[in-house]
Amino acid sequence: MSGIFITLEGGDGAGKSTQAELLGAWLETRGYEVVRTREPGGTRLGAEIRRLLLHGGEDVGDVDPRAEALLYAADRAQHVAKVVRPALERGAVVVQDRYIDSSLAYQGAGRVLEVSDVRRISEWASEGLRPQLTVLLDVDPEVAASRRESRGGTDRLEGETDDFHRAVRQGFLELAEADPDRYLVLDADQPAEELNEAVIARVAPLLSAL
Repeated sequence: MSGIFITLEGGDGAGKSTQAELLGAWLETRGYEVVRTREPGGTRLGAEIRRLLLHGGEDVGDVDPRAEALLYAADRAQHVAKVVRPALERGAVVVQDRYIDSSLAYQGAGRVLEVSDVRRISEWASEGLRPQLTVLLDVDPEVAASRRESRGGTDRLEGETDDFHRAVRQGFLELAEADPDRYLVLDADQPAEELNEAVIARVAPLLSAL
């Protein structure tokens, strides 16, 4: 594959969508094909899985953590096969909101499943595809909660307890500490423009491979 795979991670309300949009616009002005996508929900099947997982409510009821992890893996398998790999094979830059690290943090650390089990099913679903760069926007859970409240409405995961969101944050930080060459960790309290500059500084050297 000749493309570049960049993922953005962090708690809900960290500003991932904003940074994905800014990075995608910067890349497009330089002539690169950019595929912006997300998990869950980057395919038609994924959109249905996203609806069930995040907005199913009484129609779905209480979802067992293992069932939740498997549904995210199913979304990932379809997404990688139908969107991400084809884009990388034709030399595009894929800028993706959430990937395997979210499963490790949310279902592993947050739901207290074995991280090794979650990693194994996620890597099987993705056939081992790894991003060249993962940007972690680190945000205090209380700050993230106030951001979510200001935009109105919460989904099933956003509405979890403070302890859950603290565990997720710690899970992300431990993943970044274990893989510093792949991760760029940024304080999400910084202005969006400054964060964008830091992301571009890390992405620019990767573009020589295209």
